[in-house]
Amino acid sequence: MKKPFTFLVLLFSLLMLVSCSNQTLYIKEKDVVVTEKKDIPVSFLPQEMSIVSVGDSLTQGVGDSTGKGGYVPYLQDLLEETKGVNKADFVNYGVRGNRSDQLLKRIKTEEVSKAIQKADGVIITIGGNDIMKVVRNNFTNLQVESFNEQLNEYENNLYEILSNVRTNNSNAVIILVGVYNPFIKMFSDIKEMNQIVTDWNNTSEKVLAEYDHTYFVSIESIFENPTSDLLYEDYFHPNDQGYKLIAEAIYNKMLTAPLADILENLQTEEN
Repeated sequence: MKKPFTFLVLLFSLLMLVSCSNQTLYIKEKDVVVTEKKDIPVSFLPQEMSIVSVGDSLTQGVGDSTGKGGYVPYLQDLLEETKGVNKADFVNYGVRGNRSDQLLKRIKTEEVSKAIQKADGVIITIGGNDIMKVVRNNFTNLQVESFNEQLNEYENNLYEILSNVRTNNSNAVIILVGVYNPFIKMFSDIKEMNQIVTDWNNTSEKVLAEYDHTYFVSIESIFENPTSDLLYEDYFHPNDQGYKLIAEAIYNKMLTAPLADILENLQTEEN
């Protein structure tokens, strides 16, 4: 392990401890069999859909100057401009600092469970704070190997999260947004962190492959240019433009199949 990795991550972690009151980090795409665009039948009448967004600060929208919920309002606008969609109602259960174990507890609450039961789609952002937990707990001697145990825990939690969603709703489309490397702006030369983020995303794709009607949205590439102006002033969370690009990535993935699946389910229910 190169010493600069430990030193630079230590420095960045201390900066984050000062700038963030909660634990936060945000950061392959699983080929979900259907990769080509699935056209929305012209016979579909415009439908109203319900989407539940759950997860961490990417869902809550930390760094969003509008205070409207990060990527959510941008995605809502894109969907409501789409053929076949009359209205897209979002319920936002994003909580800054949530790790996968905390999200697992939250989706089991009565409020969130009931919302998921009624949802046509569930969008999840999780995993970044699981990575940051390792950074904070091991910053004096951080090694790549330090992340392995937490990655296994994240994998098990993600299985439980998806199983719980499926228990509550067997038909809803599930979309998981990947993590990105938040160190890229200040410490673009830390190559080890790039690999850790990739490992996390690959694990997410592997878990999703075990469930039907699930889709992975990669956002790594959005933030990989250290000179791009897509991060909030904490150099950690996305800014408005960053959230807009995340929304576009989710929307583009939805156009490959999820959106048509949702509308088809709604059409079937209506008939």
